[in-house]
Amino acid sequence: MARIKIEIPGKPIGSVNIPVRITDINYGNHVGNDSIVSIIHEARAQWLKSFNYSEMDMAGVSSIMSDLAVEYKRESLYGDVLEITLYAGEISRVGFDLFYTLETNRNGNKLLIAKAKTGIVCFDYENKKVVTVPEKLKTILVG
Repeated sequence: MARIKIEIPGKPIGSVNIPVRITDINYGNHVGNDSIVSIIHEARAQWLKSFNYSEMDMAGVSSIMSDLAVEYKRESLYGDVLEITLYAGEISRVGFDLFYTLETNRNGNKLLIAKAKTGIVCFDYENKKVVTVPEKLKTILVG
């Protein structure tokens, strides 16, 4: 069976810390896959907010996710504070890739919990069509 392998590109473009909530814990007593996806979403929203952007207004355009991949490395537990570091990948005319590492410090050790990748397309919801990545956003993505 082929496994997903995510290669994290270049230098970080941002980082946020998100504590694991009790509601993130599943019946296996660790963070569930659905919660990992929600934590990645929250990290992206907080990162955008640091530039006074949102997913509905990134320098005048909105976003829509075109794909998502997660490579799980180890369990995350209640009490972990996840440091999510964001990286920009390929930037095309209408979209870009964001990569994420999710890490925690536990018992004095930095542990990699997961790596993820999202494909983001710039979108005009009113006209229901893709639009060009704004130059201001490209500047942020290239660091």
